[in-house]
Amino acid sequence: MPKDNVNERIVSATPVEDDASFELKLRPQRLQEFIGQTKVKENLAVAVEAARSRGEALDHVLLYGPPGLGKTTLATIIANELGVAFQQTSGPALQIKGDLTAILTNVRNKQVLFIDEVHRMQMALEELLYSALEDYKLDIIIGQGPAARTHTIDVAPFTFIGATTRAGLLSAPLRSRFGIVLRLEFYTHEDLKIIVERSAEILGVAIDHAGALEIASRARGTPRIANRLLRRVRDYAQVRSGGKIDLTTAQAALAMLEVDKHGFDEIDRKLLLTIIQKYQGGPVGLNTLAAVLAEEPDAIEEIYEPFLIQIGFLNRTPRGRTVTHLAYEHFNIKPGQAQNQLF
Repeated sequence: MPKDNVNERIVSATPVEDDASFELKLRPQRLQEFIGQTKVKENLAVAVEAARSRGEALDHVLLYGPPGLGKTTLATIIANELGVAFQQTSGPALQIKGDLTAILTNVRNKQVLFIDEVHRMQMALEELLYSALEDYKLDIIIGQGPAARTHTIDVAPFTFIGATTRAGLLSAPLRSRFGIVLRLEFYTHEDLKIIVERSAEILGVAIDHAGALEIASRARGTPRIANRLLRRVRDYAQVRSGGKIDLTTAQAALAMLEVDKHGFDEIDRKLLLTIIQKYQGGPVGLNTLAAVLAEEPDAIEEIYEPFLIQIGFLNRTPRGRTVTHLAYEHFNIKPGQAQNQLF
């Protein structure tokens, strides 16, 4: 599936264009305002307080986990808690050594430098980064061939925060330079309910607890999706129910959006039903599944599957993908009785 179509899914955890300004309004600024991720917050609170008391830059931090869980938000919060400058870029945006050199030579003392999608940095740039992270020095080669010489520039002590959805793709040398490595997990329904209620308050939307919980329970454990669903339900409520979101309004709006009680959309249901009805529950290989669904294998593996696996509807096995009994129960189909109804 083309990337644009993937991002059009309302339950996609990847950001879309109209998310940016909306998320900026809702983004918490301090650690105590950040909902969920208790272990991550505890580790960060201790590390930040220790760095402040010593008057030193915080150790370099790696934040990893599925998209939409708050890695960028936590990076800005760390800078706010330390009371230092914050600069953000992304791995794909850094194309030549000059891009990274310009950033590193201009970092301020104890500043936070945040690079999203750090696993997509070019190897040559990554190698340039090593000495800056370890010794706060930048080695620049001037000239070529036998006449080339190395010039070393001192870099102000700074905190490097890298974020990635695929920690396994980081090289061992880069990973070893992070003093603090934190994994973000999917959120509970209760944490997401609090996030939805907080967002609704900021947006001036009337919502009751039942309505907030209904949105939270269909948000796939992801705050970005919860806030996006809140926006859509808000629109429905303004037109159909006087602007207030209660349980009935939330259910009706989400039904219209075709987001079911597990947060599945049409693509999730099609994927699971394909395995059940065409392949008798699996196993089925990734490439075969991608061909049948007319999707890219990477999109299935990185975007659709993680949540289905996380909540126990899908398994990856050495022989291929298989669905679990929860998938059969969800579609009210008994194992062994699935028919080839899709094709």
